[in-house]
Amino acid sequence: MAMGTLWWMMHAWRTPENLAETRFAEPDGKHGLSFSLLLPARHEQEVLAHTVARVLESRHGDYEVLVIVGHDDPDTGAVAEELAARHPDRVRVVVDTHEVKNKPKALNTALPHCRGEVVGVFDAEDQVHPDLLGHVDYAFRSTGATVVQGGVQLINFNSSWYSLRNCMEYFFWFRSRLHLHARRGFIPLGGNTVFVRTQVLRTVGGWDQECLAEDCDLGVRLSSAGARVVVAYDADMVTREETPDSLYGLLKQRTRWNQGFLQVYRKREWTHLPALNQRLLARWTLITPFLQAVAGLLIPIGIAFALLTDVPVGVAIFTFVPVLPALATFVFEAVGLHDFGVQYGFRIRPWHYVKLVAGGPFYQVVLSAAAIRAVWREARGQHGWELTRHVGAHLTR
Repeated sequence: MAMGTLWWMMHAWRTPENLAETRFAEPDGKHGLSFSLLLPARHEQEVLAHTVARVLESRHGDYEVLVIVGHDDPDTGAVAEELAARHPDRVRVVVDTHEVKNKPKALNTALPHCRGEVVGVFDAEDQVHPDLLGHVDYAFRSTGATVVQGGVQLINFNSSWYSLRNCMEYFFWFRSRLHLHARRGFIPLGGNTVFVRTQVLRTVGGWDQECLAEDCDLGVRLSSAGARVVVAYDADMVTREETPDSLYGLLKQRTRWNQGFLQVYRKREWTHLPALNQRLLARWTLITPFLQAVAGLLIPIGIAFALLTDVPVGVAIFTFVPVLPALATFVFEAVGLHDFGVQYGFRIRPWHYVKLVAGGPFYQVVLSAAAIRAVWREARGQHGWELTRHVGAHLTR
């Protein structure tokens, strides 16, 4: 697993050409497409107004914002209605009346109301760059893409002991791994800052309302249909977000994502991918939660063997072989942390490198626990949506 992780982490940095391809191409200044931007918001009254204000700073000339609120969420609904009253030419409110709420149901509720040629999805706590839509517009027109996946980056790396590693996960995922997936023709799309041609989205039936990783599922279905996906990560253009505000919140979030990946694997849409290497990549990606769960269960067994068993010296030395790719991963993460600081203008101190490495094993335990919980919930048929709480820890001027 460490070797596989190291392989995709390094993809963007293997050659100067790879690194250059991760960024948006410089736009031509024309606005040829119209956008419908969906903001599903459930109990997001603390951050929604700030997010909509940032979206409305967009320098693109043709877009609308559809805020999706639940019929049973009056606080968020009141904020959304006030925003729509203040900006009637840009903002509309769509009410989700499903008895059981989740994000894909909210998105599907808004899809028939979209007037734009491209549907974009943002989360209710996002900080969106004013020039993003212009870059996405040009990416569609210059490449003929069906989907454009923009970058998302957690920013508040100093908030908690796990927030630094959480931020670096996003950095490597959107800066490197998704580019590898796009190049291979199989991609589990990110949850937001994803843009899809409206007609294509309607043709495939929108989002799977029962899937806990509706973004991954949509990416798998579009990949299987041969859709062209363009991925771009540009530090100036990324959508900024915050890490979960508690360890339990992180555990629930990762449980939902892991369980969603397992659901997508069981649907077997990925078996329709045309090439063997695409199907192998899909299988490896989608069963990762199961592998993480197995690794988590092996942790106490490994500790018990280390403390209680007596083995020949040769065997003992051989058991340290997996340490090599793990150490290489830590080294590359440290290099990535330096690049992260340069890209975002953060001052990275020696303590941050110590924190990154020292927190690694504990963070992996948390991820393994989330994977175990996901496998357990999926086996028991528990598919309830566990909402991630947002407090605005990432908000900056």
